[in-house]
Amino acid sequence: MNIHLPNFNVKNLVKEAGSTLSRVVQLTEEKLGTTERTEYDTEFSDLADRADVTKVWTEKMVKNVESVLVPNPQNRVEDFIFEKIDKSKPQRLSNLEHLALDMIEAGADFGQDKPYGQTLVKVGQAEQRLGKCERDFIASTSICFTTPLRKFLDGEMKNITKERSTLESKRLDLDACKGRVKKARSMLGQQAKDGVSPEAVLEQAERDLRVAQSEFDRQSEITKSLLEGIETSQASHLRHLHAFVETQVRYYKQCTDVMNQLQKELAKNRPGQPLLRINSEDIDTGPPNANRASSSTSPSIQSSSIDNPSKHNQIKTISNAKDDVVASKSLASYCQYDSVDLESLDTVEDNDSRNRTPAMTAVDSRNPSKILDEFDLEYDTTAITSI
Repeated sequence: MNIHLPNFNVKNLVKEAGSTLSRVVQLTEEKLGTTERTEYDTEFSDLADRADVTKVWTEKMVKNVESVLVPNPQNRVEDFIFEKIDKSKPQRLSNLEHLALDMIEAGADFGQDKPYGQTLVKVGQAEQRLGKCERDFIASTSICFTTPLRKFLDGEMKNITKERSTLESKRLDLDACKGRVKKARSMLGQQAKDGVSPEAVLEQAERDLRVAQSEFDRQSEITKSLLEGIETSQASHLRHLHAFVETQVRYYKQCTDVMNQLQKELAKNRPGQPLLRINSEDIDTGPPNANRASSSTSPSIQSSSIDNPSKHNQIKTISNAKDDVVASKSLASYCQYDSVDLESLDTVEDNDSRNRTPAMTAVDSRNPSKILDEFDLEYDTTAITSI
């Protein structure tokens, strides 16, 4: 039985393990402040900082836009899983579409021949159109904005992060070689150790330093070129942002058109103004401006009354007469209400009649028209007759 074992290069494994150990030692000494470290130049540091800021804010924007498009976090997790397993997302109804279905079913149960049921069906159909507009908006935003930004994070940004990590490893190797060269120079003039002279140790350390320096410089150029490409990526992101704004404008315009059309349809079947019933009279509860406008004198009448003073006095008399008639009607209605109330309390009147004085009896025996004389109402009888 032949067993194929993986081809391990022990020499490379030992070399890699030694490099990893030296990096750990170098990093620990840097944290403790017992050794020096190679600093990046100002331009590279600025590019690296810009890359970090770009990564953080791009992730936040993608996350927030997805939260706006799909508010339910459970649905977002479900969509993410379906994307990872390369399956299509499930088709689910939005909140507006659920509301539309309920309204349409309620209108059908209430009766589409009734005003309320018919209006419910119309509003439900409008909500369905709004739900379709929302679905199109979500799909368009995913295509023109969130998907390109997520590809940038998963592709270019991950590559930059990987190259920066490699550059940091090369820097640690370079600083470790610098430390070994410094240590080998301090051992010059001493006796050979393990059969190796200090000069040979220094020569090997300097050779390793030159190799580490060249690898560090090469990796630094690669990383720097990738960091400079972020500016080009941001120009692309700007175009995607403009596309997102245009998509949003189109979505809200479609929603506005749907609601304006619904408003026009409902205005045709709008019910009349509700009335308030007081003392068997219907009082309009419409806007006060409308009542004020209907009760006020029109501008044409006012202008004509200014030209003709006699006509102005006649109109004023008629207006005062209207107010007096309204006041007299109100007082008469209250008096009639009192008379009905007194008739319903005959028993109480019989019991109290013994204790009443002649003056009180005279007051009760008066009719409402005599009571009106006590209110000092002045009006023109001719005006009342003309009305």
